[in-house]
This record gives sequence, structure tokens and C-alpha cells, in this order.
Amino acid sequence: MKLLILILSSLTLMELSIVDACRSYCGNITVDYPFGIRNGCGHPGYRDLLFCMNDVLMFHISSGSYRVLDIDYAYQSITLHDPHMSTCETIVLGGKGNGFEAEDWRAPYFNPTSDNVFMLIGCSPKSPIFQGFPEKKLPCRNISGMSCEEYMSCPAWDMVGYRHSDLNSGSGPPMCCAVGFESVKAINLSKLECEGYSSAYNLAPLKLNGPSDWAYGIRVKYELQGSDAFCRACVATSGTCGYESADGGGLRHVCICDHHNSTTNCDSVITPTGASSSVRPKTIGSLILLYFITMTIAFQRKQRVSGY
Repeated sequence: MKLLILILSSLTLMELSIVDACRSYCGNITVDYPFGIRNGCGHPGYRDLLFCMNDVLMFHISSGSYRVLDIDYAYQSITLHDPHMSTCETIVLGGKGNGFEAEDWRAPYFNPTSDNVFMLIGCSPKSPIFQGFPEKKLPCRNISGMSCEEYMSCPAWDMVGYRHSDLNSGSGPPMCCAVGFESVKAINLSKLECEGYSSAYNLAPLKLNGPSDWAYGIRVKYELQGSDAFCRACVATSGTCGYESADGGGLRHVCICDHHNSTTNCDSVITPTGASSSVRPKTIGSLILLYFITMTIAFQRKQRVSGY
């Protein structure tokens, strides 16, 4: 009986290893579809995006590399940290921040959420964000209850020689301008001619007490383009969603099964004779093994009875 339990447990683990062929862990973060850190895993629109380095999950796009703080698969969002981004404790100037700008082909797949505020710091009067706007109609505004007026009350501003009163000093542009990502489409400090930036997001339904309570980081909403019926059909047949190179160039979706990749699902495979089979080889092997186990146990029981 112990032998049977051991073999059945091994079979179960073998099944699970196939189902989770692309599921990975980096530190305490689960990496699952549509993401992947193994070649051929995940959605092709998210390829070469995540990398695991010394148990730290990194997110890489054209504007730079960011540490992944969290992936929320239920709400399809990913939270990033830019080490050169200002917070309430530290102001980083000198144009060192990554900002956020993805390759054009990636843009349809993810963008910062609408509740994410980007606070641009020390922008030139010639900055594109001020061009074309009348003096009293700058794009700076309150985003999800967060504004530059509040942000500049952080004690870190005293350390760099700026005071809260400097927000709208003189006739030039404000020292800090809060914008939503949809206003500028890309946070590129060089192109925007800004010295630095901060980014925060608000998930709470109520207004927070102040900038010291804000969640600093870049919260990105990701989404799949078109129907995801292929992946659902793949998972329903114990497969794992991935991609591979297509014959005519480019990439195509595949369902990663036990011993093969399928362009449909794992219940439809091509046998050596070219005929289609609705039973997977792994399933056949498991049934044969279980048959011999059952026969062995029956034979052992028969020997015990005859021995009395």
C-alpha cells in the first residue's frame, strides 16, 4: 500500500510539473502568465521584460530597469520602483531618474494606471509640458487626491534648499508639476527638460493624511490584446501558455504540453502516422502504469491468501 501511495504521489507531482512548466518564483514574487522569465514562456507581448537577478525581479524597458515590488494578477497590475526617483524622504535631482517610457510595440500592453501621479521637478520654462498652454492653464493638476502642493511639504525639500513657498515663486513655471501619464504619454526627463520626478499611486478610497503616507512607485496596468481564448483552452487541457518562432518569421502562441508544443491544445496531438489523437501520451502512460500497479497488488493479495 505504501508503494502505491508513493507511486501515485510521484505521478501527481509529474502532472503538476507539466502544468506549471512556466510558473516561476523570484524571491517572494510569483511569475506567471502573461509574464515569464524563461524563454518561450508567457505571452509574446511580454517577452524579454522580466529578469530575476539574485532573487530580485527586475522589469526592463527602453527607459531603464525597475525593481518589481508586486504583481497583482487579479487586478492585472504591476508595481515598480525606480531607485533614482524622489520620495518624501529623498529628493533626487540631476535628471538621473528613469521616468517611464516603453518601446512603441509594447505600449498597447501596459501603461501606468490613472491613479498614478507623476510629479515633475525643476522643469525648464521651455519644457514641452508648458508649451502651448496659457500661463494659467498649465497641465499640472491634482491626481487621485495627490498634488505638488502637498508633496512640497515633505521635509526632504528643506535638505535641498527649497521651501514650500517656492512652488509658484516668480513668473516662471512651478518647481513641481503633477501630471497623469495620459497627459504626456512618456516620462522622459531629458525630453521634458526636468531635473527629477516622483511617482505615487493611491489605492485607498479615502484621501490620505499627507505625502508621508503615499505609496511611492509606478503602478502599471497590463492587459492582453484581443481574445485570450487560445490560452484558456490550453490551460483547460493541462497545458501551459507560451510562444515560439513561427515558420514564416515572427512569433506564434503555443500550448506547452508534456512532450510537445501544440498550436491548439494538449488534447489534440499529431501521432507519428499523422492521425489526430484525443488522448495525450502522458495520460496513456499513466493509465498503463496504474494498470500494472493494480495487477501487482492483486497478485500480492492472492499470494497472501494462498499462503494461509
